[in-house]
Amino acid sequence: MTKRETAERVLAASNGIAKTSEFLSAGLNKTDICAFYDEGILERVRHGYYRLADNDDILEEQLISVLIPEGVICVESALYHYGYSDRFPRVWTIAVPRTISRAKLKTEAFDFRVYYIPKENYEIGKTTADFNGVCLSVYDRERTICDCFKYRTRLNQEYFDRALAAYAADGKKNTENLACYAKEMGIFKRVEVLMDRL
Repeated sequence: MTKRETAERVLAASNGIAKTSEFLSAGLNKTDICAFYDEGILERVRHGYYRLADNDDILEEQLISVLIPEGVICVESALYHYGYSDRFPRVWTIAVPRTISRAKLKTEAFDFRVYYIPKENYEIGKTTADFNGVCLSVYDRERTICDCFKYRTRLNQEYFDRALAAYAADGKKNTENLACYAKEMGIFKRVEVLMDRL
């Protein structure tokens, strides 16, 4: 097996994106990886992560899963996921722990906006869901609505109102969780306005 075939096998086993350490474990060295990069065979996705340069089949969801494993789909992207918005977000909105290294978020592989979440709120309402066949962390319906109130100034009025109306009409809503999350996040007074309408 040639070195290129080895690199391709590593990438195939890693769903198209592999870390430097995975290439090294397969018997390649850093010089091989640099040579493949210089020859245009490999493309750097982020420092230490590569994919085949001609592979356009990798979904953004896969990139999120590999490059930002701590990320949780939130706010605008979560609203779209739950059908609370019919407007496809221009960029992914992803929550990460406030303590995350900023270097881990340096990538131009896809467009995204980060919400830095305090440690005590990061796990509230965190669940997983299928995004184009990729399992990603996402905040549940109630946490997403709480985030709408928390980040109210980042959403325009029409977007905010539609999200609340869609949640109110959702048969899967859980008002107990909504109240519980709002209290934990210190925004109960704001969310209470919505709860009075449910």
